Amino acid sequence: MVRRKKLINNSDIPQHQIEAIARCIMPDILAFYESEEGQREFAEWKKQREMEKQGSKTE
Repeated sequence: MVRRKKLINNSDIPQHQIEAIARCIMPDILAFYESEEGQREFAEWKKQREMEKQGSKTE
């Protein structure tokens, strides 16, 4: 039995419209994260997030 994740939509936008928009922009998002620039920005984001986690642990 496959469990389906419960969707959270607290807006007035119908779920089918949100999914249609997501299907349109997903290829661009994937292409960005597969590019060198996307990989670099993601690595910087992860580094910043780790620094924030370490900062909150020491407080």
